[in-house]
Amino acid sequence: MRHWTENAGIRVLIWLLHLIPYRWRVPFGGWLFSRLVAPVAGYRRRIRANLDLVVPDLDKAEKARLVRDVPRNIGRTVTELYSPDDFLAVARRTEISGPGLAALEQAQADGRPAILVSGHFGNYDAVRAGLLHRGHRIGGLYRPMNNRLFNAHYVATISRIGTPLFDRGRRGLGQMMRFLRGGGTLAILIDQRMGNGAPLRFFGHTAWTALSAAELALKYDAALIPCYAIRRPDGMTFDVVLEAPLPHSDAETMTQALNDSLEAQVRAHMDQWFWLHKRWKMPESAHKQAARTKEQTP
Repeated sequence: MRHWTENAGIRVLIWLLHLIPYRWRVPFGGWLFSRLVAPVAGYRRRIRANLDLVVPDLDKAEKARLVRDVPRNIGRTVTELYSPDDFLAVARRTEISGPGLAALEQAQADGRPAILVSGHFGNYDAVRAGLLHRGHRIGGLYRPMNNRLFNAHYVATISRIGTPLFDRGRRGLGQMMRFLRGGGTLAILIDQRMGNGAPLRFFGHTAWTALSAAELALKYDAALIPCYAIRRPDGMTFDVVLEAPLPHSDAETMTQALNDSLEAQVRAHMDQWFWLHKRWKMPESAHKQAARTKEQTP
């Protein structure tokens, strides 16, 4: 019943938003998330806690702005993703630049796989949408929603931006690996805390980060390319940047380079990263390991 209620409420909200023209719908979605959803859900408190942790010397006025503007970007992003036809029209006009674009084109010409890596920054799906429009073969990896009723609608919506899509389940991961072996390009986000990840650095603090993107690049000899969709000051359009591919070494070194790349982009556009994630929280598995180590220490 809870899932049914959640699904119905979200679907009604999306339907109501679509009564508004896109040029007003996106700003209104940002306002709604910033002013109503974020305070009620406790997101402002979480954003402030993350900022206090990793940038404690940040000016108070700037911190207050970020607590307000980070949810605004998230709301805009969610509204765009649930407006796939209008969003695709924007993506078709999006400029794509950076040395990674030529590297991606060369990899696809050679039949070599590639992995595009980004974070919850700007509107990350503008990268996939823009490249798909230009004829690139891009697959996306996604995490299924806990609400199975809403997940069906979510997958149908993001599929309108482009396919193939692979869920993080066993079947989806198997399909994804076959896609890579066949020379496909995979788009993946790596900036959420992973309990089985490696304790790498992000903003000078330990952030448990999945090594999977780098491990796949090494296994399939894939080009590993950091990429970002940076929201322009108008709030509606983007600059898509594909950075130079990372040299192959080992999974931890390559993943740390991905963290460093994302951090540089976030520092340049602090309001465009989703600061509400529990990025620096130690996973339960690490707590247990630390406790066992302490018990074994004489």
